[in-house]
Amino acid sequence: MATDTLTGPAILGGTTKTRVCKNFIDGEWVESVSGNTFEDRNPADTREVVAIFQRSNKADVDAAVDAAKRAFAKWRLVPAPRRAEMVFRAAEILIERKEDHARDMTREMGKVLKETRGDVQEAIDAAYYNAGEGRRLFGPTVPSELPNKFAMAVRQPIGVCGMITPWNFPMAIPSWKLLPAIVCGNTCIIKPAQDTPLSTFNLVQALTDAGVPKGVINIVTGFGSEVGTPLTEHPTVRAISLTGSSAVGKIVGATAAQSFKHCSLELGGKNPMIVLDDANLELAIEGGLWGAFGTTGQRCTATSRIIVQKGVYREFIEHFVARAKKIKVGNGLDETVEMGPAVNENQLKTDLSYIEIAKTEGAKMVCGGNRLDKGEYQHGWFLEPTVFIDVDPKMRIAQEEVFGPVVSIIPCDDMANAIEIANNIEYGLSSAIYTKDVNKAFAAVRDLDAGITYINAPTIGAEVHLPFGGVKATGNGHREGGIGAIDFYTEWKAVYVDYSDKLQKAQIDRPE
Repeated sequence: MATDTLTGPAILGGTTKTRVCKNFIDGEWVESVSGNTFEDRNPADTREVVAIFQRSNKADVDAAVDAAKRAFAKWRLVPAPRRAEMVFRAAEILIERKEDHARDMTREMGKVLKETRGDVQEAIDAAYYNAGEGRRLFGPTVPSELPNKFAMAVRQPIGVCGMITPWNFPMAIPSWKLLPAIVCGNTCIIKPAQDTPLSTFNLVQALTDAGVPKGVINIVTGFGSEVGTPLTEHPTVRAISLTGSSAVGKIVGATAAQSFKHCSLELGGKNPMIVLDDANLELAIEGGLWGAFGTTGQRCTATSRIIVQKGVYREFIEHFVARAKKIKVGNGLDETVEMGPAVNENQLKTDLSYIEIAKTEGAKMVCGGNRLDKGEYQHGWFLEPTVFIDVDPKMRIAQEEVFGPVVSIIPCDDMANAIEIANNIEYGLSSAIYTKDVNKAFAAVRDLDAGITYINAPTIGAEVHLPFGGVKATGNGHREGGIGAIDFYTEWKAVYVDYSDKLQKAQIDRPE
């Protein structure tokens, strides 16, 4: 990045100069028209300001959309393989910068280094995958019903696309949106989450260094009502992709519909992991711990409900709770730490409120439940890994998304009962089952009401080349990743070439 845009941390006269990040519009780093900024603080140590960002407004959005519109006129004409080569080069750049970007991400988001390295790696993987798609934007050729007539369908870019991304995967999820969009020939404006904008800046810097022209990708930082709303409402923006809560998704979807925008919504989850009596119990325990407490439970795919058959219920709980109590919580920059903080104070308050709700409902808390705020924890938003058992499936703690390190363990009679419990929820993102019975495994794949199902693995671990998304309140039917993203960021055009040199009337001129 330009030195006058993102400086430090540098020692100047014995003090540390905080990075100041500007918006990226039309290939230039520019301050917000508003003149206002906000701080990106480390949730593990809120005394540290990671960077300062622009608190943008509608005027900034308008400038970014205008830049993207101008860039689209040329970018759509660049051959797709050439566009893809730039994305491939960005992957190579990200590999070189992986450790630095992972450390930046841990400082601004809180999750542990092994996870932030994985987040950057996911962006690398997405870049390699989408680079390949530059030579695979396939469309069908089909026989015409008339002689001397050729018929085919081709993919075309949509135009200017808006992206609104969350804080929990601040490089991976932007890569899911930006990379297929630009390979398909679109131009973009991205609004990263205000808690984690630096990781998105790092991704876009790699793409810029790889040769993506000015105006193709623009970043406008700020808050939802001040940036996200005008971006969604802008008439020139032809597609909106949101990853966020179901409540926000309803608003964005309704707004986008007013101007007939393409709209992709990847929303909440309340993901079940089923453990049957015949499961490899040690494997299920390991999977449940990783699924429930990885990323401090701050994943839309987090394992928030574990449904355990009664034959192994008590044994599972005994070992699961014992292991959960040993999870080391702390600053994610410490390689020995297994779970970092909540991303901010509001998320911590939400976690604590659901813990109180669960107690009031009668769920039995057997582990955790307390904020950690002494000693090394006093300047961060830390919570103990928390486990509730004997949870009734109808309790709020088993129905509503917490987005924290809080897991509910629910007993079930058999597989049919487990499937019933798993499906009796408004969401349908991810699901998992642990069993050694291949027949039950395939029946679960068929019967679990979710966009993703894992067999003998937890509810987290999606890969970039398969479609990602869910059913019911989890989204509106679109998918990210794999061919699903290509489908969203392109429009079909049917093409007919008549070389008969005469008028032929389809459905009318038929042989007798």
